[in-house]
Amino acid sequence: MVGVDQWTKKNPLFKDKLEDVETVSEEDLEKIIELKPDLIIAGSTLKNLDKMSKIAPTIVYTWGKLDYLAQQLEIGKVLNKEAEAKAWIDDFTKRAKETGEQIKAKIGEKATVSVFEYDAKSFYVFGNNWARGTEVLYQAMGLNMPDAVKKEALGPGYYMMSVEVIPQFAGDYIILSKPTGEENAFLKTDSWKNIPAVSQNHMIEIDTEASSYSDPTTLENLLKIFKEGFLGKA
Repeated sequence: MVGVDQWTKKNPLFKDKLEDVETVSEEDLEKIIELKPDLIIAGSTLKNLDKMSKIAPTIVYTWGKLDYLAQQLEIGKVLNKEAEAKAWIDDFTKRAKETGEQIKAKIGEKATVSVFEYDAKSFYVFGNNWARGTEVLYQAMGLNMPDAVKKEALGPGYYMMSVEVIPQFAGDYIILSKPTGEENAFLKTDSWKNIPAVSQNHMIEIDTEASSYSDPTTLENLLKIFKEGFLGKA
């Protein structure tokens, strides 16, 4: 790789891999030209896609059009690594399913899990395909989400909650995605502390910057975190 976007560049999981890779944006076409890429992979919401395609062959993906594993297979095809991608998908799926079965045996088949994230002013809950480990928890492991989450977040992918209703969206266990440098006053209130999952320490914290993608590196890291968080370190 010769260039990545700023969000990918600041992901702590990618730091070593991207040490000598430039940060680029769709606005700075001159920078992209200077890097002389042989291939550009871009999201469908980016600007200047037509101009990028004149710099190098450009493949555009739409977030959510493919499921998270099918997307990895497509990347594998593009990079002539389809066999490697398929092997990883099969192995990851098997390991995640086994881990999910172990977790359900420990916490109960009907136990529910919510994935929350916050910024300074807002709180969010996620469905089953919006990164933050949602694909691992709900799709690969087969864990359950609360009914309120199914109703509001499953379709659109996420739902912004008012603080008054946060307890209604809390499962028996909470995965809390914590962005670096952000604080939310609600986390210090009794309303938050009295949520059963919080008071019983049924919480697993994850780093937002290290969990906002659904690539193999991120998925493997989250699988490890969830396995240790629910089952304890081996």
